[in-house]
Amino acid sequence: MKRHLVLNFGIFAFLLTGLLLVFAPSSVMAQDEVKLNVANFFPAPAEHSVNIEAWGKEIEKRTNGKIKMTFFHGGTLAPADQIYDAVEKGIADVGLSCFAYTRGKFPLTEVLDLPLGIQDGVTATRMANAYYKKFMPKELDGVKILYVHGHGPGLVHLAKKPVNTLEDIKGMKIRSTGLASKIVTALGASPVGTTMPETYESLRTGVVEGAMAPFNALKGFKWGEVISYSVLSYGASYSTGFFVAMNKAKWNALAPETQKIFEQVNEEWIEKTGALWDTADQDGIKFVTEKGGKTIALSKEENDKWASMVSPLRNDYVEASKKLNLPGDEALKFCQDFIQANTKKK
Repeated sequence: MKRHLVLNFGIFAFLLTGLLLVFAPSSVMAQDEVKLNVANFFPAPAEHSVNIEAWGKEIEKRTNGKIKMTFFHGGTLAPADQIYDAVEKGIADVGLSCFAYTRGKFPLTEVLDLPLGIQDGVTATRMANAYYKKFMPKELDGVKILYVHGHGPGLVHLAKKPVNTLEDIKGMKIRSTGLASKIVTALGASPVGTTMPETYESLRTGVVEGAMAPFNALKGFKWGEVISYSVLSYGASYSTGFFVAMNKAKWNALAPETQKIFEQVNEEWIEKTGALWDTADQDGIKFVTEKGGKTIALSKEENDKWASMVSPLRNDYVEASKKLNLPGDEALKFCQDFIQANTKKK
């Protein structure tokens, strides 16, 4: 009899547990705390490090603490050019870096870095996300892209000599790297590769006569102390595509309601991050102006000439994509149309 009572009690407990699981509210069923390691190449004090931490805290808040993120700034978890691979392999759960650090790895997405005439970070960031959502490039299938963004216009900044025409810039030594160096070459100048921190001294000592970068570099790297002129060469301006990506297995393991919260916060941070780039540019403009720097606005005719000089870079992108059976022509047209429709004439 006693044996039967024990057996019956065991069956009852099993059935009761099953009923609790079936009828339990979602808060009971919800997954346990999820800890995520975030790799970021920006140094800890940088505004974009502060921004990505705020993104993480907002997700933690809306998930009632179920998502906890630990941030590894300054490339301490993975260097900038390895962050995408680190996320894909699970070395990092989430990563922030830019596509240009691994040129050739994302051939279709290189459209974001072309000289498209970008005039502000909000437009660059909105365009980058619109491009991703439309084309969903297979080259990014190794991760879950959370959102992308882009800085404000990359322009020519000069230490001493003003530039008003293409003839003025011909032969000048301009600091640039990656695609920007091709822009410099197309304009008739000579690209010189130096790191961002090294550029200050190169400008001061005349190793280079200018540098190509967005305005935010003039304050962030103190270039404004040695820059006299900034050319508003929007016809040849560029942006750089950045990504915030998550390991696919980690993403797929999240509860649907948690994924939805991520998506909501991501959409909000697209706008916040684009605006942050523009604020950083305004800070750079203020910094260099206070140091005596001046801006040079090109005439419409001259600006059109600069745009014409860099057009072969866009053509090269299309031709290269064709060889890979990628819709580069469609991607380029989409981005150009987006910029034209969303940019106020300056």
